[in-house]
Amino acid sequence: MLQFNSQQFSVIKSRVSQQVIDNIIADNKVVLSFDVLVPPDNRATWNHYYFCSDHGVRLTWDRNKPLEHYCPVDGQLFTGEPYDGAWWRWLNGLNAKACNQLGLLWQLTNNPIYLDKVRDILLQYAKYYPDYEPHGGIPYNGPGKANAQTLCEANCHLDFALGYDFIKAGLSNQDQLYIERRLLREGADFLMAHRTKQLHNHEMKINSTIGVIGLILQDEDYIQFALNTDYGLHYQLNHGLKGEGFWFEGSVHYHYYALQALLAYEKLARNTKYSIRSNPNYYTMLTFPLQLVLNTGDFPRMNDCVAGQEKITEAHIFEFAYSEFEDPIFAAALASTYQNISRDNMDALLYGVEKLPEVQPLAAKNVHFPIVGLTQLTDKKSNNQMVLKHSLYGGEHDHYDRLGLTLIKHGQEILPDLGTSGYGAELHYGYYKNSATHNTLTVNQSNQTPANPTVLNCQEIDDAVFVDTWVDWRLPVATVDSHTLVHWDEESYKDIQFRRSMLWLGFAAIEINQVTNPHLQQLDLTWHTRGQCLSQMTGAPIESPLVGPLARMTDCRVNPVNKEIKVFTYDVKQETPYKQFMYCEGAEDWLTGLAPDNPATSNLHYVLLRSKRALLKNIVLHDLSGDCGLVSVEWQDDQLKVELSKKNITKIVLIDFIKGRVSL
Repeated sequence: MLQFNSQQFSVIKSRVSQQVIDNIIADNKVVLSFDVLVPPDNRATWNHYYFCSDHGVRLTWDRNKPLEHYCPVDGQLFTGEPYDGAWWRWLNGLNAKACNQLGLLWQLTNNPIYLDKVRDILLQYAKYYPDYEPHGGIPYNGPGKANAQTLCEANCHLDFALGYDFIKAGLSNQDQLYIERRLLREGADFLMAHRTKQLHNHEMKINSTIGVIGLILQDEDYIQFALNTDYGLHYQLNHGLKGEGFWFEGSVHYHYYALQALLAYEKLARNTKYSIRSNPNYYTMLTFPLQLVLNTGDFPRMNDCVAGQEKITEAHIFEFAYSEFEDPIFAAALASTYQNISRDNMDALLYGVEKLPEVQPLAAKNVHFPIVGLTQLTDKKSNNQMVLKHSLYGGEHDHYDRLGLTLIKHGQEILPDLGTSGYGAELHYGYYKNSATHNTLTVNQSNQTPANPTVLNCQEIDDAVFVDTWVDWRLPVATVDSHTLVHWDEESYKDIQFRRSMLWLGFAAIEINQVTNPHLQQLDLTWHTRGQCLSQMTGAPIESPLVGPLARMTDCRVNPVNKEIKVFTYDVKQETPYKQFMYCEGAEDWLTGLAPDNPATSNLHYVLLRSKRALLKNIVLHDLSGDCGLVSVEWQDDQLKVELSKKNITKIVLIDFIKGRVSL
């Protein structure tokens, strides 16, 4: 066994608890309870197809019902493709995981049931794999054989290889040769042929799997391809981390997905000449996102992040990281992970230290990363928080929401970033992955052209923080070294400039928007709130006047803009309401309505400020304490005076945008 030497595994066996063994058995109940079933042909497709088209939630998978697939929300039955193929993809995943975990269980217990199960799975896949026809058609992805994309192929083969390493000593020479030739080498060769020349989390997993197979089979060609070629592991590390250390795709989930792939390789390569530990970006990649924890206890749901993936659950990463580096920040990450669950898991057993130090879980803090493009500001006293996204364009998993805003009131996300649903669900491309469903600027209800914003100013003034950001669509389209599909409208955003400035007060946030619109396009500044709006617009509801993602908006009302300060009050199920005080110059209409939250089992309340004028100016006072108000606004050229009240005490804010001066 390559993964652990005899001394290491003796320690593991001495530490294993019955609870860990029971957990592994329970986690593989489906595979253990049935005869081995392997697809005889290439019928398996993509797990992201296995989502309800109405609610964006994963369907209920049943081993006994390969032709019946039910929504867990309302019980709706889905049949045929793409659901049947996705059912088989799920089965492939269960089989592959069982090879790894039941192989370990055989090593721990010497129970031949587990050896026989893993052997049967590997032999059956080895029987069919060479004859599986490549197939695919998944956006952005290369083809698969057992599955419909190269990434899924890599995921399954990683578990196949690890499972094989666990049980190799229990196999005959004939079975070893059969599995190595017809499954592991066939898989590695296919992955090498279909690894693409791009930066991507997929390529990280593909490289990792090729490298793991190379290490297990002692094949130098596989190892060098995975490690040292262009777009190999070192190349991805050296070029994929941007600025202060964030994975270029701009999603915490995909940062850790890429890192998970890297660690799958490093767990076998550590302490060898093939280790990646000497690459300085390795440690940076491990630590950077831990600075982004929100006061909700989760990571931000930026860009593609299926609901639930924002949770801190990466024990498989941080157990290994702490044992390797003994950095307290990894212990804090584990403290966050284990707040509500036991440490009785495989990763703690295999890679963790015997006893973790007693440390506090990760906590939210103020961070400003001008190159990565993210500002998070927290008021510890009130547990309020603001997230301003001014990040670099991230390619495939981007959401086209530059200068997007997230607000958290008393630990509850009220102006949310929604993330997304399964990628095969209509709601993914049709709704969540669009500028219009974010708290930012949309032009002609189309997606923002890729752009890299600029931070014009960031300064602390007494107990406040001022952040001034700008997007200039007169500049060339932002690009990444990664395959992309054009899901934006370059003509709509041509020559537009969008400046969003935020003054964070802790008890409130003042948002200042300035949009230059030389071609008189339809501008929409959008805010969607998780709460019941108590400020009813006048007039009868109408059909949505919008095209694109918000064509599905219901209970729509349109009111003309006047010179008065508009107030929207929301019941957010807290002691005090959340209020938006809005002032604008150069706008024509307010449009309000309801559209899906995530999951799409409830709605958000949308407010759109609409304009076709050459210059739009807007100020929003976000009252996060329940006792603030916007009294008056005076805007003369590049100088702004805002008068607000706090518990009936007047405060004056003066901003000179040319000189970058802010006074309170």
